[in-house]
Amino acid sequence: METACCSTHEHKHEEGAIQLFIPAILSAVLLGLGLALDHIWKPTFFQGYSRMALYLLAYLPVGFPVLKNAVKSIQHGDFFSEFFLMGIATLGAIAIAEYPEAVAVMLFYAVGEAFQEMAVKKAKGNIKSLLDQRPDQVHILVNGQTQIKKAKDVNPGEIIRLKPGEKVALDGVLISESASFNTSALTGESIPDSKRKGEAVLAGMINLQQTAEMEVKALYADSKLSKILELVQNASSKKAPTELFIRKFAKIYTPVVVGLAILICLLPYFWVENYEFKEWLYRSLIFLVISCPCALVISIPLGYFGGIGAASKNGILIKGGNYLDLLAKVDQVVTDKTGTLTEGNFRVQSVRLKNPELLPLINALESYSTHPVASAIQNHVGKVDPSIILDKVEEIPGHGLKGVYEGKSIIVGNFKLLNKEGISYDDDPSQIPGTLIASAYDGKYLGYIQIADTIKKSSAKAVKLLQKEGVVVTMLSGDKENVVQEVAKELQIDKAYGGLLPEDKVNHVQEIKSKSGIVAFVGDGINDAPVVALSDIGIAMGGLGSDATIETADVVIQDDNPLKLPIAIKIGKMTKGIVWQNIGLAFGVKAIVLILGAGGVATMWEAVFADVGVAFLAILNAIRIQRKKSFI
Repeated sequence: METACCSTHEHKHEEGAIQLFIPAILSAVLLGLGLALDHIWKPTFFQGYSRMALYLLAYLPVGFPVLKNAVKSIQHGDFFSEFFLMGIATLGAIAIAEYPEAVAVMLFYAVGEAFQEMAVKKAKGNIKSLLDQRPDQVHILVNGQTQIKKAKDVNPGEIIRLKPGEKVALDGVLISESASFNTSALTGESIPDSKRKGEAVLAGMINLQQTAEMEVKALYADSKLSKILELVQNASSKKAPTELFIRKFAKIYTPVVVGLAILICLLPYFWVENYEFKEWLYRSLIFLVISCPCALVISIPLGYFGGIGAASKNGILIKGGNYLDLLAKVDQVVTDKTGTLTEGNFRVQSVRLKNPELLPLINALESYSTHPVASAIQNHVGKVDPSIILDKVEEIPGHGLKGVYEGKSIIVGNFKLLNKEGISYDDDPSQIPGTLIASAYDGKYLGYIQIADTIKKSSAKAVKLLQKEGVVVTMLSGDKENVVQEVAKELQIDKAYGGLLPEDKVNHVQEIKSKSGIVAFVGDGINDAPVVALSDIGIAMGGLGSDATIETADVVIQDDNPLKLPIAIKIGKMTKGIVWQNIGLAFGVKAIVLILGAGGVATMWEAVFADVGVAFLAILNAIRIQRKKSFI
């Protein structure tokens, strides 16, 4: 089914590409006939009105759409558009009987526009086909029997049966005991992800080994993949400063060159001997064709879209061209520790409680938190005892939790929380390795639970690559100072600070910003929301599982791989390089041909190259980034 879908998509794409070129093909045939009659056969009938009629027929398929757009632009207040420039230049050429040149300018312009449209469609199509490979139909279970149903018509609560190799069409939870999935469409990682009963299964994943069943939890349009697609395809709405500048520049530049074209046509009358209006009008028309800013206006946004597409291909969602520009200029990366550089999969190493029978009570209180520490304790203790009823549960950011059980206070968190509550303890946490979870009951110290986290395999390489790019790496963590320094030493991080509360992280980032240029903060995008808001660019790790993360961060790394950080920065730098190459190419070639055109050296053919040819070269350069296979 997928193969047929893919081939249908490709067939439609090919049909659309042919349709784009039909006007140009028709115009080219008629122009070729006209040139043959002009220079090869030279029949007597082909002169005067008959000659003009044939060339006008050749002009209309490619010229009429441009003239129509010019009128629409004027009606919307945009008088000096590229359509206006092409229109007056070619109509002027027709007025002085330079028919072949007028047709050629519009023909090559139409070909250039068709290639531009193809490039944009291909860029968007590549992203969509890369990410959105959901099947149109699914197999749902009804009374133990499978029925085929359109994915868009499936409602939450229905059961889907997934065959081996089948792509998941909707978000839901696994109801089979276990299954293995390829998540590359969502995360950029092809390593199989094993899921157990009750765990989330998302649209775009591929069921690998055995038949599995899942319960649908969201409509087709509300799936995580749909939101990611919308995010990437709307990313071009956030313009980069370079792109905004070029658009503003074009609005000033275009009327200036129209004025210069008029001066080129009329001023020589006052000092040139044997002044011929037709000759100087032709020069001014060449000047107008060359001055079209389409190479800049089209290729620069395409360059940024190419960067966004390349990033999404690597499992990195960048919300706009402005963030690509910021990534290219990042001086400092400030990163959280847990879940960013470490696995975030804490495991209980030892339990040192004076009353071990209170461990289920600690587990019950921790169940109110989403922190990885809570999961570690639950994995160690087991399911929460339903008979334990807690009141007045409160989570204190950067400290832990407290609540009331049978009229007595229960506290679980770090030792700073015990200090805050005025509870004394006889252990020295600075002398105990690992992360410690202290607890107190009824105002008395109970002891601690010792847990440990593991560093991600790719963290050391990610830090090294960032430093190679000239980026200073700073780690901020709420974990114990000795644990933080141990991780920093192993990863060779430039600076590291532990024992921090959320407000302490804000103060550190403010201090870094006062001394550095562009600062990026990498965290989960929710707990560290104040720091994400303060930083120049907020990067969320593991956005795959969180809607809030996708919505709040500027850049979302869909899996938890720190290697995506240097990749994102390299893509930002390469995109910026391509954009400035296009600007240099367009301005350089146009400046040379403008001077030659004003001096009567360049003809309309050179003018066509300076406009359409440069735009086409800029497009080829812009899409180069999407073809790059590796950025590290």
